[in-house]
Amino acid sequence: MADSDRSSRVNRRDLLALGVGAFVVAAIPFASRRGSRRLVRRSVPVMGTVADLALVHDDGAAAQAALDAAIQELRDVDAAMTRFRADSDVGRANGAAAREAVVVTPATARVLEASLGWAEATGGAFDPCLGRAAEAWEVTRRTTPPTPDALQGLARTGLWRALDVSTWRGRPAVRLHDAHAAIDLGGIAKGYGVDRAVQALREHGIEHALVNVGGDLYALGTSEDGDPWRVGIRSPDDPTRLVGRIDIRDEAVATSGDYERRFRHAGRTYHHLLDPATAAPRETEVHSVSVVAGTCMQADAGATAAFGLDPEAAARAFARVAPDARIVSTA
Repeated sequence: MADSDRSSRVNRRDLLALGVGAFVVAAIPFASRRGSRRLVRRSVPVMGTVADLALVHDDGAAAQAALDAAIQELRDVDAAMTRFRADSDVGRANGAAAREAVVVTPATARVLEASLGWAEATGGAFDPCLGRAAEAWEVTRRTTPPTPDALQGLARTGLWRALDVSTWRGRPAVRLHDAHAAIDLGGIAKGYGVDRAVQALREHGIEHALVNVGGDLYALGTSEDGDPWRVGIRSPDDPTRLVGRIDIRDEAVATSGDYERRFRHAGRTYHHLLDPATAAPRETEVHSVSVVAGTCMQADAGATAAFGLDPEAAARAFARVAPDARIVSTA
């Protein structure tokens, strides 16, 4: 799938519907009243989904360079933290960390340490070591649930305690002390990638932009009139309907839900958000949770953690590891 670039003149009548999935952005980036600036957008496949980026700049070449840098950050994070590549940090750790320390990049170590913080704060409801259970379910490729034998030994809390992040010869390294544990950063790495992309835009002088990667969105700067961005949250049952609207500026919002990656079998729906206690999809009364936070990594992890937690437990976890995080919508 090739990159798609679209540039258009920005004016007050424009409506920017950014990305397919959880969000609609009913505003546009800041535009010069002289009409000299352009909205520049690009969509690319990355991190198992589609990234949609939009920014405003009066120099087309500079805008493209900023987009190139942001997209490269997303690809670098994906290359290091996906569990689907044997040569990624996560792939190498899952292949060898139960036997010996595996050196990883500082970025991967940072995300792993943040994951452990969320695991401790949620009592293991957020667990970065559910890779074997995630592989067994793999809902985008299955049409029937895995057999009980495939989940043997995985249905228990505390797998995250098998993960040790330390150093080896002065470099970040990881160890896994349980053969049932395998790293899966699907609930946090995408948000970290968005943060890295936003930082790249800032370093290129971009002040107003949106980065949306499969339900993890960061709103940089303000909309046209200097007001916060207005983000609409789509209904999990009807993508033409909104279940919430929020105004954000220099903040992130992320949504976790059971409605995109799933399959049905024998009248029941099985989705990708797993409960560590059962090694099976979480059973909840809601279908989506949206969280706002200062960074997209915290919003991503917060939404993943809050899906399946009662609001009070989620609030306690947020207070420990992401005090500025807050649930803004459930559906």
